[in-house]
Amino acid sequence: MSAHIVYDSAPLGSVIRYFDGTPKPPARFTRKVVDWQSRNGTGRLVKKEPPRSRATYSSPACFTLHEGDFGEGGIIVVSVRRTWSVESDLRFEIVERPAIGMVRVLQDLGDSRELLHLARDREAAERWLASYRYSRAYLEEVSADEVGADVIEGRTAA
Repeated sequence: MSAHIVYDSAPLGSVIRYFDGTPKPPARFTRKVVDWQSRNGTGRLVKKEPPRSRATYSSPACFTLHEGDFGEGGIIVVSVRRTWSVESDLRFEIVERPAIGMVRVLQDLGDSRELLHLARDREAAERWLASYRYSRAYLEEVSADEVGADVIEGRTAA
């Protein structure tokens, strides 16, 4: 599917796979493998931003995938995120959608919402929020209505 479809139909918290359709090169070609990995991977959808138009600049809609955190001893040193424009030439696939009963910890940033954490239930989300103390964060539960609408409209995970 195209990046437009991910932007339009994937809910925050979905696991998205992106790929360019080329086979992975043999491991002995380290530079080619690194290039291939930059265009093939997975991440959790954490943000969608609407298109913007200014007097001297305009940008298309985009979305951000969180690919992972690196650190040690519970301290995150680097958080890897990639932002893709809806005009990207890559192909995308929704691998997994948030299940009913999961709770999103969200924060509003300008015109968009950002997923801070996806918890298995409200109690886990409240514990996470108490530990990480975001001042403008709020909770949103994944409802049966949301999941049911995805199934009815044909937006189930591939």
